[in-house]
Amino acid sequence: MVKNNNKDNVVAQNKKAHFDYEIIETFEAGIVLTGTEIKSIRRARINIRDGFARVRNGEVWLSNVHISPFDEGNIWNVDPTRSRKLLLHKKQINKIAAEISQSGMSFVPLRVYIKDGFAKVLMGLAKGKKNYDKRETIKRKEQNRDIAKQLKAFNR
Repeated sequence: MVKNNNKDNVVAQNKKAHFDYEIIETFEAGIVLTGTEIKSIRRARINIRDGFARVRNGEVWLSNVHISPFDEGNIWNVDPTRSRKLLLHKKQINKIAAEISQSGMSFVPLRVYIKDGFAKVLMGLAKGKKNYDKRETIKRKEQNRDIAKQLKAFNR
């Protein structure tokens, strides 16, 4: 389990992922970028909400992530939704491939951040939630919010 202490450098976050999926394990991966994509990421012009990753030929490819073209990039800009290779260790890739092959498992981006000048993505190995699980999550959040309100009122 990778712990991420880079709260200050977070560029994009997939808040919906924790609602739609049960995150089982997380992996930190580098992203292979070309041209001006890193400049757009540093300006937080990236959308990872619908993103997912697949394992093909022993490599992990991130798909459906939109990095907006850099305004001053002119001819150096590339397709905003192209697939991008993720940099992971071979053992991690083999573990991910084995887990994804199970039914209902996905590999989704949770957060994109800048670490030591490089763009990193925190990927989550996730199992899709059913509708009743989502309702249970909402109910638990509301209960915790009510408890916090009552404790705050009680401590005054």
